Amino acid sequence: MSVYVLRLGHRPERDKRLTTHLILAARAFGAVGATYTGRRDPTLEDTIRDVVSDWGGGFRLAFAEGWRGVVRDWRHSGRVVHLSMYGLPLRDVIQEIRGDPSEKLVVVGGAKVPGEVYDLADWNVAVTSQPHSEVSALAVFLHEFLGGREMDLEFDGARLRVVPRAHGKEVEERRRV
Repeated sequence: MSVYVLRLGHRPERDKRLTTHLILAARAFGAVGATYTGRRDPTLEDTIRDVVSDWGGGFRLAFAEGWRGVVRDWRHSGRVVHLSMYGLPLRDVIQEIRGDPSEKLVVVGGAKVPGEVYDLADWNVAVTSQPHSEVSALAVFLHEFLGGREMDLEFDGARLRVVPRAHGKEVEERRRV
């Protein structure tokens, strides 16, 4: 079962780094793609395309004018998980979400999340009931959902790969065939 992410309300002048970090976390923690709404940001799209080109994998980033169509279309074949500090505690619902074989769309907010999102979601999930970033919520959710398997992900087609070391940094550059 695949996981996709929907980022609501991107504002390039305000959210440039935050949305980039959210999308990078989605990719690194096992999501296969993401869609963002708000204002289109070619710089964000170029950055993610460059990361995928260098570090591998088939992660896809898309832009949508509005979130409603994305969520409604998704509900025809999958289930929607909305991460919000107002939802049910993650530890209380993670087994149910994991046990559902449908593909998942994980919705994360930015600016004020419309109340309709809470009604359309199959699960409103709180990673914690305290204010926190959507990046941390997504990373914790994906870690719990995948049961730690994201730590061993291999990304096909990578040009760059980190070589684990106790001290220092080493990045291996691979030739593409």
